[in-house]
Formats: sequence, C-alpha cells, structure tokens
Amino acid sequence: MENNSIMGVILAGGKGSRMYPFSVHHPKCTLPICNKPLMEYQIEMMKNVGIREIVIVIGHYGFDVVRVMGNGERFGIKINYVDQGETLGIAHALGKLENMIDRPFLLFLGDIFFITDSLQPMVDEFQKENVNGVLATKVEPDIDAIKRNFSVMMDDNGFVRRVIEKPRHPVNNLKGCGLYLFDLHIFDAVRRTPRTASRDEYEITDSIQILIDDGFKVRSMDIIQDDLNLTFPEDLLSINLAELNRRKQNVLIGGNTDIPTENIHNAVVGNNVTCSPNVSIKNSVIFSGTCINASEDIENTIITPEQRIYCYQTPTTEETM
Repeated sequence: MENNSIMGVILAGGKGSRMYPFSVHHPKCTLPICNKPLMEYQIEMMKNVGIREIVIVIGHYGFDVVRVMGNGERFGIKINYVDQGETLGIAHALGKLENMIDRPFLLFLGDIFFITDSLQPMVDEFQKENVNGVLATKVEPDIDAIKRNFSVMMDDNGFVRRVIEKPRHPVNNLKGCGLYLFDLHIFDAVRRTPRTASRDEYEITDSIQILIDDGFKVRSMDIIQDDLNLTFPEDLLSINLAELNRRKQNVLIGGNTDIPTENIHNAVVGNNVTCSPNVSIKNSVIFSGTCINASEDIENTIITPEQRIYCYQTPTTEETM
C-alpha cells in the first residue's frame, strides 16, 4: 500500500574515517549485512510503510552509493540523490533538502542497522494526532549507549520535553535512535540551529529542541528493539553475527560459492567466493567476489577482495544469545 503523504530520507554523506580501511573503498551504508547492503534494509523498512520516494544525501564515495543502490527501480521506488558537500552534521545535511521536500518525511541515519518489528506505529502516531515530529526510541539499559547517542525526556502529557545530545549524566533510560519522522516545520528549526562548540557541527538534537521550544508537538515511540551503529571495522563483524543469530542461522552462504558447510561456523560468506580446500572459517564475514588463498584457518576476520581485517573481542553465537 502506497503512502504518498510521506517521503523517505537517508543521510549517507559522512566520511566514516573511523571505519578505515573500509572507508578507502566502501561507504558505510553499502557495507554488507548478511550479504545485503545496510541501506537496503532501511529502504525495505520505508517501503513496508508505503513510502515510494526516497532522497539519499551522499558525500564521500557517493558515486559508489549510486552504483550500488541505483535509481530505486529494482525496489519498486524512486531514489533521488543530493551531494552534501562539506559535512557539518546531521542538521546541516538535512538543510540541504529543504527545496526538495514538500511533505512529511521519515529520516534514517545511513550507518545504523535497526531491528524493529515495524515502523507503522510511528507513522500511525504521526498521522492520528496533531504532532509535528515522532522520534524512534529505545528503553536502553546500557547508560554508556545513551551517552553515545541522545536522551529523550518526556512531559506529563506524553510529549517530548527535552532532548540532550551525548549526555554526560543521563537522567533516564530513554534513548533516541537516529530515526525520525518530521513535518516541514523542522526546516525552520534547522535554519536557526547554531553550530556547536564541542563538535563544530549542526546537531539535529538542537533542531528538535528548537522545534519543541517553538511550541510544536513531538512524540516518542519505543519501537526499536536494537540499533547497531557501524562505527569501527569490528562493528561490521558484530552486526553480521548478531543478525545471523537473530535469524537462528549458523551459516549464510551466497550464490555461486562452493565451500563445504562443515568447514564454516558462525559466518557469513558472500556471492562468488572461492576458497582453498579444507580451510575452516569461523566467526567471520567474507565479502562477495573474494578469492581466499590461505593455508591457515580464518577466525574473527573480515575478508574483502582488497584486504583482510582482523577483529578482536567479537562475540560468538553463544555469547550473543
């Protein structure tokens, strides 16, 4: 069912320098999670709530995002691209889109892997009440995770009262998750968002607070089961193994890949992979198109056609259950 009253937006313009060496060849949003680009999961979530038009903000290696995702035809949607240019924060990227967006929009940060049953409750909340924004949230038991993201404080009527970016001392366990639904009033707030002294960027949380202080209504929806940030190379391995475990699978092997399954444990292997005989692969991710010429077993490793990245302290299936 189409929902032409809402557009989709994905922000994918960051350099991802902490993802080195992946940042030399791959934008974070195109990195594979169980043999599918991260961004493809986000597009599917949008499509499941009826969105058929998406704008993707690109920057570093943006041409590769366009190459991988295309114009949206294979997903049954339309994708347009905007180059962010200088990367000065989420609100800065969003401000680039004001002339392209003419209706409410669902906004994803392109380097987060979200686990949720559905985004439909978020859309329903936005449409049934006179609200100007809905924030996807998670009750977060890990205080350090809240410190890395933002906290959400509610008033007595169930509306968001305050959002605090990277709080040093969180006062509750409600975490914002980098997924938002806004109407067009957010652009007035974005234009008045100051550049922060701490990170020298334009923070979306400052824009949200301006929106609230102007008297507009913002709700939160606790619909996120998990939000896994792709920040460091080992995160790619952890997210793949976590998703493999969530699917209750031990092994995922792509097409045109001939590796005996008895040699693979808790691993994701892409399409068109060749491997030396009798090599054991454990707790690892092998990119599509990789040729493995190895004599030793592979463990806690990501292998791409270009390089091998060793990861440490990566959970096994048993540890993630």
